[in-house]
Amino acid sequence: MKHGDLPLVIDFHAHMLEEQVFRASTNKTVFTGFGATPATAPRPGAEQLMGRMFDPKAEIEDMDQRGIDVSVVTASTVLQGTSWADPQTDLELCRRCNDQAADWVARFPERFVGSFVLPLQDVTLALTELRRAVDKLKLRVANVSSSYNGVYMGDPVFHPLWEAVDELGVTVWIHPEGVRDPWFQRYALWNSAGQSIEETKCMTSLVYEGVMHRFPALKVVMAHGGGYFPHYMGRMDRNTANRPDTVRNTGGRTPSEFLRSFYYDTCVYDPQVLKVLIERVGVDRLVMGSDYPVGEKDPVGWLKQAGVRGADLVAIAGGNAAGILDLPRAASRAA
Repeated sequence: MKHGDLPLVIDFHAHMLEEQVFRASTNKTVFTGFGATPATAPRPGAEQLMGRMFDPKAEIEDMDQRGIDVSVVTASTVLQGTSWADPQTDLELCRRCNDQAADWVARFPERFVGSFVLPLQDVTLALTELRRAVDKLKLRVANVSSSYNGVYMGDPVFHPLWEAVDELGVTVWIHPEGVRDPWFQRYALWNSAGQSIEETKCMTSLVYEGVMHRFPALKVVMAHGGGYFPHYMGRMDRNTANRPDTVRNTGGRTPSEFLRSFYYDTCVYDPQVLKVLIERVGVDRLVMGSDYPVGEKDPVGWLKQAGVRGADLVAIAGGNAAGILDLPRAASRAA
């Protein structure tokens, strides 16, 4: 399905897997919401879908079928998250993922933008790998979870990371690694309510701990449209008046004033939610995300069905992402 009416189509939410990291993570996983456990029988077709995430050529075939020019490929940390490991093992596994991403980009530079993962249970190790990923591997996007072992990304322990990210101009993609709370394992709630709650907690952490105020130039892209956070500002803003001490790290700004400090992908599955998100944050803060390989099979078509047209469609389908990533705003469509 080609979309020749668009100069550039970028999928900001496309996953990849690295075989050894996937095997190691699968063997260590405890809850299904934190990845796929050995005791969990795969759903019909799941093995075929997962298999395509190991192969860049297979992903490109699917991109061509879906009308995608460029994919921002991110390690599927839900399936192969590494925060279970000791810090040194975590670093080694992250390096494998990052080397794979760099290899994909080197082989197919016009089709992939590579991302890197970090061993963030040890910020010193994470900073070392951040520099390697950016300076040596030339990767553009940090693939970060909402939290690590219960500590959310706005926490002061992570402030040295945000300082380095701000200095380097790296784009940060935030996607929860998983949900450990056993309550969310029933009915696959880890993947529905759980992920959305994780994104909400992460954004709340980044706002209230002062990260978004201290580093206004950050480029932070939230998966799944930022979860519930953009849709429940009234009570948070009211709390600012009742408890002004709660915004001591934000320069006195209310939480809703930070909505446009983030970017959001369109992977929300509900046209009404997308319409509200556009009203709250503006077209210029949205990037298209399909959640490959399990999400929308025609993400551009879904945007059109949701009523996105004209210049708005050009921006969301690729223009905004090209600006974030400093890419040409038109695709090379050579046969």
